[in-house]
Amino acid sequence: MNQAAIFWPMIAHVALVYGIYVMMFLRRREAVRSGAAKVSQFRENTSEPPQSLFVRNSLANQFELPVLFHIGCLALYATNGATFVAVIVAWIFVASRYVHAFIHVTTNRIRWRRPAFTLGFLANLVLWIMLAIRIAAA
Repeated sequence: MNQAAIFWPMIAHVALVYGIYVMMFLRRREAVRSGAAKVSQFRENTSEPPQSLFVRNSLANQFELPVLFHIGCLALYATNGATFVAVIVAWIFVASRYVHAFIHVTTNRIRWRRPAFTLGFLANLVLWIMLAIRIAAA
């Protein structure tokens, strides 16, 4: 297994983050054009228009649990622990983030969002357990 394969799920997550940034820009621009918001509202970000609120929250969410994902992937790579199984688990995490983000920026139904989050949470935990086992076995 090529250790660098662990970087592809990381790149896919970064692509998701950039996609959410673009979506937030588009929704904020539309809010300003429709008169639902003023550009000045975004200076200190004290009031988010309804059109972009879910997107802003989804973006913020990409800098919470995913930070641990990226650190774990880098640590697995550094310890030669980026095995085939680790890469598959990393892809599961990223897929869960895409599903979670899609739900977050559309219906935002907790009933649907929670399972996606839980799957990613558990996949991330598995990556960290794999790292701990790798370090303990060294």
